[in-house]
Amino acid sequence: MGYTKEEIKKLIEDGKAILGIEFGSTRIKAVLTDDNNAPIASGSHEWENHLDNGIWTYPMDEIHAGFKSCYKDLKKDVENSYGVKLKKPAAIGISAMMHGYLVFDKDGKLLVPFRTWRNTITEEASAKLTKCFDYNIPQRWSIAHLYQAILNKEDHVKDIAFQTTLAGYIHYMLTGEKVMGIGEASGMFPIDPATKDFDADMVKKFDEILKAEGMPYTLKEIFPKVLVAGECGGKLTEDGARFIDEDGELEAGIPVAPCEGDAGTGMAATNAVKVRTGNVSAGTSVFAMVVLEKNLSKVYREVDLVTTPDGSLVGMIHCNNCTSDLNAWVNLFKESLEAYGVEVDMTKLFSTLYNKALSGDKNCGGLISFNYFSGEGVTRFDEGRPLFVREQNANMNLANFMRTHLYASLATLKIGCDIMLKQEGVKVDSLTGHGGLFKTKGVGQSILAAALNAPVSVMETAGEGGAWGMALLAAYMVQKKDNETLPEYLSNKVFKDMKAETMAPDAADVKGFDEFIEKYKNALSVEATAVQNTR
Repeated sequence: MGYTKEEIKKLIEDGKAILGIEFGSTRIKAVLTDDNNAPIASGSHEWENHLDNGIWTYPMDEIHAGFKSCYKDLKKDVENSYGVKLKKPAAIGISAMMHGYLVFDKDGKLLVPFRTWRNTITEEASAKLTKCFDYNIPQRWSIAHLYQAILNKEDHVKDIAFQTTLAGYIHYMLTGEKVMGIGEASGMFPIDPATKDFDADMVKKFDEILKAEGMPYTLKEIFPKVLVAGECGGKLTEDGARFIDEDGELEAGIPVAPCEGDAGTGMAATNAVKVRTGNVSAGTSVFAMVVLEKNLSKVYREVDLVTTPDGSLVGMIHCNNCTSDLNAWVNLFKESLEAYGVEVDMTKLFSTLYNKALSGDKNCGGLISFNYFSGEGVTRFDEGRPLFVREQNANMNLANFMRTHLYASLATLKIGCDIMLKQEGVKVDSLTGHGGLFKTKGVGQSILAAALNAPVSVMETAGEGGAWGMALLAAYMVQKKDNETLPEYLSNKVFKDMKAETMAPDAADVKGFDEFIEKYKNALSVEATAVQNTR
């Protein structure tokens, strides 16, 4: 049974609520939970990245303003719902988009604009480090950005005193601590699961590179300290409290969990931190995570090796593009309807179009779409061009059109996952979907099941997302029993009675997606030509 409104009011006043905040690519979201991990209030702030001089970025003033706006929206929801001010949560956790490049000098000055995960500008560094480490280093990883800046002879690199991620930066602003959770850290530099720290041999190799390039620092001198879930990441300082809450009502001294990336919070929010569990997060980008029983047999450029928030090895397929192109087409239909004077309910429009896709041909009837707003590492694209192609005798109708764009949103993910699931024989006992693609009941779920030929579950909390997952990690820090592991805490405390709907793959859908993906892979040269000839 949940708490009454009066009980929640007292819980907030007594400082027992938990706060999780996540910086997503299009929205900053805050979730406040009770001490049983049920969401009781939320706040949000919409934002969007900018392409500035060829670099995908979020300006620092927008990062600060968005954070404050999101928290203010949460405070308003708390006060409107319960008639009480939010002053002292039991714990706070910060999460954000992983990877990227944020570097500061010894005085805390930002040296270059934030370079986000979306940038595919580090191909040379990525290839050289992968060969040097014998370990896949994707272009979006922080270490690839650092090495590329060094290879480019950028003036600022000699002045770096601190390198971090967006989550690590916000955590530092709140606590003054240069630390981060191990899952987030695993997107900066390879982790050794045995030591729960950056891989010592690889650190040594990179320090040799730094020395040869004349850099006046070692890697560990400029990188954050690695912490695992359950450890304390510091406490909210007076300056940190004023940074987040301009009204001056938030109290200092609140414990702050080690910051985590959106991959880690997604794993927590779907109870996918145990071996042979996995999850797929599908929104602006899409990624699949599978907790591995053992390392892969060899290095694959398509498969990233990261970790759970408690340090277990994870195989990750990350694709930069998922729903952006699909959303653009839905907005075009909205504009068309409005031209006829129809007032459009976007939730109903998405639901109608998504469900229409289910009646389309299983292989999309000769239609193909590439949803590449930006480059894609899995298919080796440094740039992208959204592109729709159809055969002249294609079965062109609304159902096939929508099905094609839904397939396209998961096509690159399937190409990568086939390496783990088919070539490496990785076993998955449960796979959970979450994110915007799954909001329309049964549609995204059935298409993902077809893409991966595996049962897919969607929990009733699927819409809560990473902010809730971060709140769970913060709650684990302050609520865990002696020697209670993160998987035990999540299974026993959070998900014990959680309802989930599981959908098995339909054989005809699987066959249709396989036929589509073969044509899709053959047509990648068309996408490459589009990129080459529209620069």
